[in-house]
Amino acid sequence: MENLKAQENVQEFRLPEWETTARHRRETLVQTGQKSGVKEWVFLLFDRFMPAHRKYFGFSRKIACVAILVVLSILLALILGLAIGLSRKSSQHQSLPLGSQTYTGDLTYYGPGLGACGITSSGTDHIVSISHSTFDAVSKGSNPNANPLCGHKLRAVRNGNSIDLTVVDRCVGCQPTDLDVSPGAFKQLADPSLGRVEVTWAWLPPVPAT
Repeated sequence: MENLKAQENVQEFRLPEWETTARHRRETLVQTGQKSGVKEWVFLLFDRFMPAHRKYFGFSRKIACVAILVVLSILLALILGLAIGLSRKSSQHQSLPLGSQTYTGDLTYYGPGLGACGITSSGTDHIVSISHSTFDAVSKGSNPNANPLCGHKLRAVRNGNSIDLTVVDRCVGCQPTDLDVSPGAFKQLADPSLGRVEVTWAWLPPVPAT
């Protein structure tokens, strides 16, 4: 009778699923004569924290792991893409003529009218249209009239002649350091029949913020 009571008082003890799997792995290693290395310990830890018999978001462990890897890969790609994009933008911004140094580019002229800054100019006004890449780089919104470079002045110099010009427009066909001016302004620096000449220029204070 006492033995029966003792047996009734014995509580059944079952190992957790992950521990059972872990023991099975260890036994397999012993039977095959293999040593438990880092790889096996990784598998043991993996079985402990993500038991194979459980469901994860309604899927098996294998499918859940694949889904997690896909999500992590997408996030990593987005982060890298953003970092590369910001790096390129910063590099391009640094190469634009937005500092206090002197720049050299081509000087051309055009027929002024209503410019991107919302100002109407004539052919005799001392105005300049700067490169679209420079103009757009400092834009603060979708309204070009509010561009920080609008109204800024620069001094162009060629063969000892100089002229102060006011930014009123953006030039789509200009390289970053090129200037497109009114016919009157071009005439003060070169013969209009030349059409395109080299010019040196610099921003007048206050220099545009980079």
